[in-house]
Amino acid sequence: MASYRATIEWSLEAGAGPEEFLKGRYSRGHTVSFAQHVVPATASAHVVGSKWAAPGAVDPEEMFVAALSNCHMLTFLHMARLKGFVVTRYRDEAVGVMEKNDEGRMAVTRVTLRPEITYEGRRPTREEAHALHHEAHEECFIANSVKTEVVVEEVESAAA
Repeated sequence: MASYRATIEWSLEAGAGPEEFLKGRYSRGHTVSFAQHVVPATASAHVVGSKWAAPGAVDPEEMFVAALSNCHMLTFLHMARLKGFVVTRYRDEAVGVMEKNDEGRMAVTRVTLRPEITYEGRRPTREEAHALHHEAHEECFIANSVKTEVVVEEVESAAA
């Protein structure tokens, strides 16, 4: 078993009093610290408005989409290697959709992965690529941890 840690730290900015906090007039900017690095974070401007979201910071929904995309890529690279395919580039423009779920609560209900993959030598057939993505999805630790629908739409790479 493995465990993973993240430290989230936020504080009320200097000069903001309790009355401002109680009215919701405070920055949502904070930090997410991992073992070896710190990431500036915020609430989504879509949720709290741009006045209260920290510019240049990543929001939880973006981190969630990135975690799914990242896990799928790492698992896909492993699966491709095992099948004898040499991947030289992998680029994904993943998109998450936040909407009301079946319980009527706001949730990231769908994440679409759009990987563009470049291979050296033989590239997988459409069927082989589909099977690799399916296997990667089944083995991805993050995908196995969430209820969100994850769709993979591989983009054909122009380069061979």
